[in-house]
Amino acid sequence: MDEQTLQFYRSNATAYAGREITSRQARLTAFLAQLAPKATILELGCGAGGDTAEMLARGFDVLPTDGSPEMAEVASRRLGRPVATLLFHDIDAVEAYDGVWANACLLHVPRDQLAQVLSLIWRALKPGGVFFASFKTGDAEGRDTLNRYYNYPSPAWLRETYAGAGNWTSLEIETGEVIGFDNQWAPMLFVMARKSR
Repeated sequence: MDEQTLQFYRSNATAYAGREITSRQARLTAFLAQLAPKATILELGCGAGGDTAEMLARGFDVLPTDGSPEMAEVASRRLGRPVATLLFHDIDAVEAYDGVWANACLLHVPRDQLAQVLSLIWRALKPGGVFFASFKTGDAEGRDTLNRYYNYPSPAWLRETYAGAGNWTSLEIETGEVIGFDNQWAPMLFVMARKSR
């Protein structure tokens, strides 16, 4: 994780948690529809815990994590359960999860490190496991107006990077737009992948 970006979330955890985002509801529903009831899910970058709360309410077994201890504490208070602090490079599980939900977090991984992180996620998934991630699209890495780092991938670059990180039986990329913490609309790539069995 880029240190300046991590510090942004550590310093703005309470303000960031105050945002209630509903635009990803359909994508979360589509992700969960790929899983069996009560499936085990690792959530990366859980933020304030809104998606975790929804998954728990639907009966899934969720391990929420965030790279910022301050954000994890906010989520823990909301959920009434511990939320682990976990940096992407520290994922060490092996075939432990039916699904991994990584909404709007892997977009901060430096380009030259993304394949390694994706390979750790691939390893953490059970055979046939489902993985969702979203990225702000572009042609070159850079920073936004809040000085947060983004890898800004193209669809072709993402496909190549995923292919080098594990064996996937399917990889679908959809496009859309979201409004960020900086109140700017951004074009997005939404990736759903399934690990080979």
